[in-house]
Amino acid sequence: MHIDLTLDTRGLNCPLPILKAKKALATLQSGQSLQVTSTDPGSMRDFAAFAKQTGNELLSQETVGNDFIHVLKRR
Repeated sequence: MHIDLTLDTRGLNCPLPILKAKKALATLQSGQSLQVTSTDPGSMRDFAAFAKQTGNELLSQETVGNDFIHVLKRR
């Protein structure tokens, strides 16, 4: 999967990972992808809700060790 921008929000808790992702998505063109790495367990549901609310596509979510990795595609 091609990633256009990566964002490391490890150590930050809700709502900061979402807010930083929103700001990063605004810099991307439609169809580009953003990967966000977080350590907040709540980010799994937060990013699913964020994608649904904003119309951006949640391409994947996975847990790797203590990290939660989310990939979004800008609408």
